[in-house]
Amino acid sequence: QVSLVESGGGLVQAGGSLRLSCAPSGRTFSSYAMGWFRQAPGKEREFVARIIWSTGSAEYADSIKGRFTISGDIAKNTVYLQMNSLKPEDTAVYYCAAASRYLGAYYYPGNYGDWGQGIQVTVSS
Repeated sequence: QVSLVESGGGLVQAGGSLRLSCAPSGRTFSSYAMGWFRQAPGKEREFVARIIWSTGSAEYADSIKGRFTISGDIAKNTVYLQMNSLKPEDTAVYYCAAASRYLGAYYYPGNYGDWGQGIQVTVSS
């Protein structure tokens, strides 16, 4: 397994922006895709966005479409999540995830084998 490290979280007012980053810690690795999930208190972990390295194609959850953008640097296996027009309901712990190969639905956490520890994003109203 690979250890992933998220950065860039914090506290922001509604309407503000944050940029999350995720990079592998330690050994290098190659992945098929990387993505972001989030988990709010008392809720299940939910899909946010995913990018496939070979095609650059991305998928987004409906709740953040048009406000968040996923991008990355394949050479560094680093993925970013630009979050604009943040809302209080975006408050959650955000997790970075990597999939070494295609295993199924992109929105299913079980199809990702490597995870970060998570980083808190808090949006105040």
